[in-house]
Amino acid sequence: MFKTRSFPESVVYEILANPRRRGTIRHLTDSAAGRTVSLRDLATAIATEETGQSPPPRSCRESVYNSLYQTHLPKLDELGIIEYDHETRAVRVRDSAREIDRYMELLTPYGFTWDEYYRTLGIAALVSIVASLAGVPLIEAVDPLL
Repeated sequence: MFKTRSFPESVVYEILANPRRRGTIRHLTDSAAGRTVSLRDLATAIATEETGQSPPPRSCRESVYNSLYQTHLPKLDELGIIEYDHETRAVRVRDSAREIDRYMELLTPYGFTWDEYYRTLGIAALVSIVASLAGVPLIEAVDPLL
């Protein structure tokens, strides 16, 4: 049976602590899955995401490029999350990135976000309290303070 590489949670959180590393993983798993991307294109995509401008300002694009080149891509390559060719400056996602990508998902096991889950739970509690105070049969037997 195929066994995937398991990262300790401390490593996962260290990886995801930086927004540029998160952006790199997100971009490579979402829009560039299975193909090689140039460092320049990756830097432009992340700078566009950071600034909300297309094309992003040159200074931001250069800042992203330099930080990816010097720090983030070598670290992700060393951990086995991406393949990074330092000479050609080509980047490609590895299968192990899926494990990291799971931590970026905000979905419950039921397929919706935790935000939606707790909002629905709060609305259901509010409706129950109002129904109890309004005297709806069966629900009125429950004390609203409960």
